[in-house]
Amino acid sequence: SADQAELDGTTYIPPMVAVGAVHHRLIDEGLRMDTGLVIETGSAWSTHHFACLVGYGANAVHPYLALETVKQWHGSKRTQSMMEAGKLDKTTLDEAQQNYRKAVENGLLKILSKMGISLLSSYQGAQIFEAMGLGEEVINTSFKGTTSRIGGVDLRDIAQETAMMRPETADEKAKLINYGYYKPVPKQGEYHANSSDLAKLLHDAIGLDKTVSAATNRDEAENDGVKPKSVANYEIFKKSLESAPLANIRDLLDFESDRESISIDEVESAAEIMKRFCTGAMSLGALSREAHETLAIAVNRVGGKSNSGEGGEDTVRIKDLSDVDEKGRSPTYPHLAGLKNGDSANSYIHQVASGRFGVTPEFLTTAKQLEIKMAQGAKPGEGGQLPGPKVSEYIAGLRASKQGVTLISPPPHHDIYSIEDLAQLIHDLHAINESAGVSVKLVSSIGIGTVACGVAKAQADVIQISGGDGGTGASPLSSIKHAGMPWEMGLSEAHSALLNNGLRDRVTLRVDGGIRTGRDIAIAAMMGAEEFGFGTIAMIAEGCVMARVCHLNTCPVGVTSQKEELRKKFPGTPEHVVNFFMFVAEEIRELMAHLGYSKFEDLIGRADLLTESEDQLARIAKTKGISLSGFFGSIPDSKDDRAFLRATPAEGGGLKDDVVHVNGGSSDLDREICNNEDVKAAIENNSGDTAVSFNIKNTDRSTGAMLAGDISRKYGNKGLDGNLNINIFGSAGQSFGAFTLPGMK
Repeated sequence: SADQAELDGTTYIPPMVAVGAVHHRLIDEGLRMDTGLVIETGSAWSTHHFACLVGYGANAVHPYLALETVKQWHGSKRTQSMMEAGKLDKTTLDEAQQNYRKAVENGLLKILSKMGISLLSSYQGAQIFEAMGLGEEVINTSFKGTTSRIGGVDLRDIAQETAMMRPETADEKAKLINYGYYKPVPKQGEYHANSSDLAKLLHDAIGLDKTVSAATNRDEAENDGVKPKSVANYEIFKKSLESAPLANIRDLLDFESDRESISIDEVESAAEIMKRFCTGAMSLGALSREAHETLAIAVNRVGGKSNSGEGGEDTVRIKDLSDVDEKGRSPTYPHLAGLKNGDSANSYIHQVASGRFGVTPEFLTTAKQLEIKMAQGAKPGEGGQLPGPKVSEYIAGLRASKQGVTLISPPPHHDIYSIEDLAQLIHDLHAINESAGVSVKLVSSIGIGTVACGVAKAQADVIQISGGDGGTGASPLSSIKHAGMPWEMGLSEAHSALLNNGLRDRVTLRVDGGIRTGRDIAIAAMMGAEEFGFGTIAMIAEGCVMARVCHLNTCPVGVTSQKEELRKKFPGTPEHVVNFFMFVAEEIRELMAHLGYSKFEDLIGRADLLTESEDQLARIAKTKGISLSGFFGSIPDSKDDRAFLRATPAEGGGLKDDVVHVNGGSSDLDREICNNEDVKAAIENNSGDTAVSFNIKNTDRSTGAMLAGDISRKYGNKGLDGNLNINIFGSAGQSFGAFTLPGMK
C-alpha cells in the first residue's frame, strides 16, 4: 500500500504516544465525544498492549501484524503436519484468528476483573495506570493525568529508540531477536537479576553443591556435603549485581554520610541485625516440604521471622526438635538434613489469605504473628494460585481440599471491600490470639500512603510493603507482568504518610520484593523499613537454580515440586541459608562502619543519607531524564526526632516488636466467657455437657473467638470431646461465633 511504501523510508510514531496525544487533544477541543479512535498497529500483540491502548482512549484496535503472524503460523508445514498428526486441534484460518482474538479478549477481562471493573467501556480512557520512566513532556503530551514520580525519557528518546528497532533496509530478511523478556536468553537477551548464573555464584559462596542430596551421596558426605562458606565468592556474587545492567531504582542511588567512618568492631552484631530478617510468604505447596521447612528452621535459627504463606501448616511443626542424632537427622523430619536439637520448623508468621486455605483455630493460635494478605506484590488484584498437579494428598490434607484440584484464592478485594472490613478481621485475629501481632500485606502502588494510615488506625501491628518484583512460581505471565511497582516507591510513600499523620509509632514497617544484598537492606532502612523479607533469593540459598518451571511441578532440585523423586534431589540444609543471612548481615555491618553508624536503628528513616549516583545515571541514555531527589527528598526529616522507632507512650514506649495492640471493650464479653468458672472447668475436664448463658450487645465483636483459641491451644482443632453450650441473648456485633470449633454450640 501507499502507507507501507512511505514507512519503508521512515518509521512510525509509537501507537501509545499517538493515541494518547490525539485522545487528549480532542478532549481539550471538546470534540472527543464526536468521534471514535481506531488504532491500526503492528505493535500490539499481548493483552497489556491492548489494555494500554484502550485505557488511553482507543475505541478499537486492529492488530494487523499479530493476525498476519497467526496466518503464517497456521499455513506453515509444521503446524499443518501437527494438525494432521492430531497433536494440535484442526482449525481453519478464520478459527485460528478468532482463537487469538478470544485469548486477547479473555486477557482484557482478567485485567478488568483485577481492577473491579465490569465493562470494557468503563475501562476505555480511564487511564488506570502509573508510569515509571516517562518524563513530563511525554506525560503532558500523551498521558495527561497519569502519575510518573521519577521522570524519565522524553519524546526525542522515544523517537530514537523507535528508529533503532527497524531493520536498516526494509527488505532485510533477518530473523527477529528473542530478547528473553520472560525467560533469560544468553548473550543478547534482556538482563534478569535472578538467573542460573546468579544462583551458581551464590551457591559457591554459601558452600552449596546441588549434586549432593538424599538421592545421591549426602549420608556419606562430610557435614552433609555443606562446603566451607567463602567470603571471596560472596564478594564476586555482590560485584556481579553491582556491575550488572541497571534494573532497579536503588541502582541509581548512593550513600552520603554525615559522619566519619568507624571501626567495624563498634558496629552492632550480625546476630542483632538478623533478627530483622524475614522470609517471604511462600506457601507449602508452592514449595516442597523440604524447601519450606528448611527455610523456616534457618530463619528461626538466626532469630528472624519465618512465614508460612497461605495454605496452612502441619501441626507436627509446632514443637521444637529434641530427637536429632549426631548426624543431624530426626525421625520427625526424615527428609531433612543438617538439623540441631532446639530447631523449630514452626513459622513465626502464619498467613491468612482470601481463600482461607488451612486457616483453622490451631493454625492461628500457634503463630507469633498473623498476616492478612491484602495483596500480593507479584500480582496485585489476584489471589494465590496452586496448580492441580502440585496439590498432593499431603497438601490437600493441610488445605482441607481435594487432591489434584487447582486451588485459587479469590481476589483479596472481593474478600475485604473496605478498611472497616479489614479492621474487623484484624479484631478477629487479635481476639483468637491476643499474644500475636497482626500484619497486613499491601502492594507497592500510588496511594499506598493513605491505605497504610487506614491500616494503622485499624489496629494492625505491622504493615508489609510488597514490591512488584516479588516472585511467584505458579502464575500466568499476564498476572505478574506490568503489575505492582518497586518497593522503593511504596515504602517511602507509606513511611512518609504515617510519619506526617502521627501514626508511624503504631506500626512496624516491613518490606520485600527482590531484596538480595546488604546494600538493598541499608537503602530500604533509610526509606523507613524496620524489617526485611527475602523471597526468591532465600530459595536460591537452599538450592534453587532458577529453572523457572515452578508451575509445572518439575523443579530439577525439588525446591518447588511435590513429586517424591524430585524432592529427594533437594540439596539444601538450614546451614546454607544461615550462611547467606550471615553474609548479608556482615555486609550491612561493613556499610554501617563506612557510614559511621554503630546501631542499625539509627539508619531507619534517614533518607537524607541517600543521594543520586551521577555515575550510575550517566551509564545509559535512558536514565538522563530520571530525577530521584525530588521524590525521595520529600521523605520527612527524622534525623533528630526518633520517637517513631518506639511504641506509643500509651503502650509503654518500648520496642514495637514487643508490643501487640489489644482489643478494647469490644472483647470484654469474650474475656468474661473465657474466665467463667464453668467454662474453664468444661475445657479442663473435656467431657460431658456444660451450659452457660450470657447477654450480648451489638458492640461485642468477635464473640467466641477467644474461647475457640483457648480450646485449640489445649486440644487442637478436633480434640474437644465434651459439649460446651453457650447461650447468648441480645443483639450480636460483627463476627459472632468466629472460628467456632466442634463441641462449641
